[in-house]
Amino acid sequence: MITRIRDVRRARSMTLDEVARACKPPTTPQTVGRLETGTRTVSVGWLNRIAAALKVEASDLVDSPDRAEINVVAVLGANGAAAPRRNGVVVPPRAVLGQVAVTVNASLGDYRDGDEVWCDQLEPENFGQALNRDVLVPRPAGRFIFGRLIGREPSGEGGGKLQLLLPGSGGRQSVVTNPPWIAVATKLVREL
Repeated sequence: MITRIRDVRRARSMTLDEVARACKPPTTPQTVGRLETGTRTVSVGWLNRIAAALKVEASDLVDSPDRAEINVVAVLGANGAAAPRRNGVVVPPRAVLGQVAVTVNASLGDYRDGDEVWCDQLEPENFGQALNRDVLVPRPAGRFIFGRLIGREPSGEGGGKLQLLLPGSGGRQSVVTNPPWIAVATKLVREL
């Protein structure tokens, strides 16, 4: 079986060591390297472990003639655009279980009309992971609030009191008490 583990790992800007530590259970960088080069047989189990560590689907790691690839032809850095040092591909974003999205229909703050903001849902015990990040918070009666989580005062039950700074210049602060969940922005999809 021909795999694309190395291409996907490089597209994710991860080292062999980072992938090895992200595997569950962890493995060694040498094992990941052998799986990449084909000196060790890639079983379905290994394919699933490596895919989970890279946060892609296992099918993204298998070479397929039907797959449309997006080749990296330039790298943009401080000195402008340059040819990449080695061939690479980018992995298109895929939805994962528990993700929700926010679509933008008017430019506001860092977001432009037409943007999609992909968010990962968090339970109350994990709200602290979203500090200083943009979040979507449910409100009563099917309403929502979107803004930067700038503070959290935990309470005995639920998510506690959350302070959010709304996007845009002069954005005001808003407080939400005990939301059942929040969703932290993790991916911005934007057409240019």
